[in-house]
Amino acid sequence: MTRSKTFQAYLPHCHRTYSCIHCRAHLANHDELISKSFQGSQGRAYLFNSVVNVGCGPAEERVLLTGLHAVADIYCENCKTTLGWKYEHAFESSQKYKEGKFIIELAHMIKDNGWDC
Repeated sequence: MTRSKTFQAYLPHCHRTYSCIHCRAHLANHDELISKSFQGSQGRAYLFNSVVNVGCGPAEERVLLTGLHAVADIYCENCKTTLGWKYEHAFESSQKYKEGKFIIELAHMIKDNGWDC
């Protein structure tokens, strides 16, 4: 008996969404996009307010381009690919707006649904 893949959450049809490039699980609604001006470990990345179908690893302190942050790697719940990270804590006051937000690298996501609607 084979089991079909099921995702934790499906974003509404005909809404612009971003999906995992590896398994097509929905990751974020375009309305949750905060910025396209971020840099991940593998190139350009987007900052999102919220995401779906994503698991979170343990937080650790890392020195990023904008200073010291406590971040936790995030991964696709379906295929387990590491996608980026979640900002748990920013140590500099100018970076506090990132706390609780998510970075997903462009190398791991694809535009899906509704971009032509």
